[in-house]
Parts: sequence; structure tokens; C-alpha cells
Amino acid sequence: MGLRAELPVVAVVAVGGALGASARYGAALLWPTPEGAFPWTTFAVNASGCALLGVLMVLLTEGAAAPHPLLRPFLGAGFCGGFTTFSTYSLESERLLSAGEPVRGLLYLGATAVTALAAVLAGVTVTRAVRTGAPRA
Repeated sequence: MGLRAELPVVAVVAVGGALGASARYGAALLWPTPEGAFPWTTFAVNASGCALLGVLMVLLTEGAAAPHPLLRPFLGAGFCGGFTTFSTYSLESERLLSAGEPVRGLLYLGATAVTALAAVLAGVTVTRAVRTGAPRA
């Protein structure tokens, strides 16, 4: 597949990413994290973005009808990728550790990773249960 064929995918990922990053930025403006505090906003954004990704992947990959081929890259890699912010998560972890807050920094590192994985699983499980009437793991 040539570059020309990939341009629509690149475009929808870019647009979705811009929308997701804008939503994340909006969340940070609404709920700013004071210097040295536990970064609850980034934590919540990453958890909710991962849950949304779990929901979307079930809806987009397990449906009877195939969705538009650009919908998954737009919503998954684009919007959810732009909304979640593991680069900020890394930076905030480093800041907490460097500020002499090793317990808070390590708690943030571990809790975010575990919560993100649990959120994806919850999104998948709940969406499957709603669609089929019974949970599947």
C-alpha cells in the first residue's frame, strides 16, 4: 500500500488526536493540579480514556457490520491517543520523585498503570455485557 493510500488514515488520526488533546487540555484547565500534589486530573483522564478505548474496540471490532475503515484510527489512535497522556504521566511521576515525594511518585506510577489496564478491561466487559446481555472475559 502506497503513501497516497495511507494519507486518509494519517489525516483522521491527526484530526482525532487534535480533538483528544484539546479535550485533555480542557480537563487540565478545569481541574488544575497544584505543584507537588497528586495529579488527579491526569490520572482520571488516562483511566477514562482507557475505558473509552475498551468500549470502542468492542463496538468497532465485534459488531455484525464492519464500521467505516477510518473510524477506528480516528477514535482509537487519534482521539483516545490524544486524550490519554502517558507522556505527562511520566513527567508528573518524575516531578514527584524529584521533589522528595517517593511514596506519592511510586504510588502514582503503579496506580496509573493498574487503573489503566483495569479500565480497558472494564470497558470491554461492560460493553460486551450490554451488547449481549451476559459478560464475557
